[in-house]
Amino acid sequence: MILPGFGQQQRPATDQMPTTQQLTADEPHGTLERFTYNYRAHGVRKISFEDSPRLEKLIRAGIIYLSLRDAIALALENNLDLEYARINPKLADANLLRASAGALLRNVSNNISSGPSSASLGVLSGANSLGSTGGGGGGGSQGGVLSGLNVQLAGSAIPNLDPTAFFSTQAVHSTSPQASTFVTGTNFLVTTYHTANYGIQQGFLTGTSVGVSMGNTIGLRQNSPNSDFSPSTQGSLALSVQQNLLQCFLPSINKRAIVVSKNQRSISDLTFKNQVMSTVNSVVSLYWDLVTFNESLKVKQQSFELNTKLYTDNKRRAELGAIAPIDIIQAEAEMKSAQQDVTTAELQVEQQETILKSVLTRSGMDDMAIANARIVPTYHFEVPGQEPIRPIQGLIGEAMQNRPDVQQNQIGLEDSRITMRGTKDALLPQLNAFVNMSNSALAGQVNSLPIRQTLPNGQSQLVSRTPGDVNGFFLGGYGTFLGQIFGRNFPNYSAGFSLNVPLRNRAAQADLITDELNYRQQEIQDKQLHNSIKMNVVNARMALANARSAYDTSLEARRLQEQTLQGARRKYELGTSTILDVVLIQRDTVTRQLSEVNALNGYIHSKLNLDNMLARILEVYNVDIDEAKQGQVKRQPDMIPAVLQQEAEQRLQRQMKGN
Repeated sequence: MILPGFGQQQRPATDQMPTTQQLTADEPHGTLERFTYNYRAHGVRKISFEDSPRLEKLIRAGIIYLSLRDAIALALENNLDLEYARINPKLADANLLRASAGALLRNVSNNISSGPSSASLGVLSGANSLGSTGGGGGGGSQGGVLSGLNVQLAGSAIPNLDPTAFFSTQAVHSTSPQASTFVTGTNFLVTTYHTANYGIQQGFLTGTSVGVSMGNTIGLRQNSPNSDFSPSTQGSLALSVQQNLLQCFLPSINKRAIVVSKNQRSISDLTFKNQVMSTVNSVVSLYWDLVTFNESLKVKQQSFELNTKLYTDNKRRAELGAIAPIDIIQAEAEMKSAQQDVTTAELQVEQQETILKSVLTRSGMDDMAIANARIVPTYHFEVPGQEPIRPIQGLIGEAMQNRPDVQQNQIGLEDSRITMRGTKDALLPQLNAFVNMSNSALAGQVNSLPIRQTLPNGQSQLVSRTPGDVNGFFLGGYGTFLGQIFGRNFPNYSAGFSLNVPLRNRAAQADLITDELNYRQQEIQDKQLHNSIKMNVVNARMALANARSAYDTSLEARRLQEQTLQGARRKYELGTSTILDVVLIQRDTVTRQLSEVNALNGYIHSKLNLDNMLARILEVYNVDIDEAKQGQVKRQPDMIPAVLQQEAEQRLQRQMKGN
């Protein structure tokens, strides 16, 4: 059974064939360079590992004041994963250039990197976070299960579409012993001549091969007196045309690699868009995680300050004899524990800053000013008052329409159908029609060697030839030779058919069956992708609803717990409560505050995950895909808030004093 619908659809965005000049770093200048350009190696443009000037504009006194918009802009300009992905469309262009010559396609990878994960607490957290890059897309931003390109070896041969010119020459001197002098007039024939053969041949998408060649034997000299002409020039001008009538007959068969390479160019653009989405998703996630870690640090610093104040107050009250010494020990233990929590949180913030800088810079760790700079986020997340309500079918439809991996899979299925046409075509016998036409010519001078002639009296004598003794039509030089060639004085014609029929044809049948079975597997994978997207969209919406509910609950719980703490402190000051009661309630308050911070972070990630599932993350964060392709963002850096700058500098000074 042959699969239906093997249509070849070309994408209008990639109809223009790329040229070598578009893919390389140099262009030809002058006539000689233009002539030799296609036969010299050309280097591609080098990659710059310098960071964009935007980063320097955001640094003040060793602090990087970073808004979310600037973080995304820095990633578009400096992220190495994006720079790596920018090369893939150029590789696809090179493959298209190769296919336009009739050559087999080379493999082009369309994997994407999900970027590093955020810092986590623990001794090895830094190494795990920084090393968590991979070949697949994270957060649902996958590259499409059918988007890869494999070299197609099965199927009918594709004609060589680049014309090939050839030229050969040689000088020959040969001596051949002769068993008889009847033909040559000598027992050893000495021959000297030069040859010059040249021509051009080319294949066409119609399955036609055309060749034009000219052979020249110039200055042929022999020591044979029986030759009328020496030296002489002889040769022929030949035209050969061969047309496939069964296998490799239709242009749709022979240009399948070109169509596939154009489709792969579209897939490379989709892959780049997928990488941009993955990188933006990673940057946004890392940014809000840094904000969360800073908020957690503030909560723990406030807890440390409260425990320090409680310890100081209890110490003073113990000196007055108002409380027992054991209460001082309890307060000091809580203070030390809170101090350790602050140290751990500060380390986590520093690790997160390092991870974020590795995503936003190309060589930031080489520049000590950037490596030692602290990052201060200038954005704070605003939770909307109410979540928009959208039907699940609408969300699923939006995901199916916008996700690049869905489009990649459709193109991948189309490529499989196109390449299967070549496999099906290979089932046919090879029936070729050919026509050969040539014009021969001969020109030369009268042989100066005397020829032995028998006289009427029976005696023989050596007689030299004169122009009257030979056919004057052949007397002359190379001009006479060319005149005979183009005058078609000695034409030759031949035409015929050649048929090659494999009697069992098992290899071609096996290739077609294999391709059809692989296509069925690809259809299953495509269906799995659609099912996975539907399930992930449903789960992402449910997760967002649960995250919003958890945040609202934690917000109210934190507010009530703070009121409880205020009451407990008041009771402790009045002597109706113990320090243990205050410590326990204060612990619960810190836990509630951290729960609120973590719940907000969970809500942010749930919202980000849903945007990523729906492939609208670039729209949400106003990312221009053309600016991402160029690696330059036109928008100027955000202004640094003066109040925030003053607070950050004061905090940095306190940390330096503490160290």
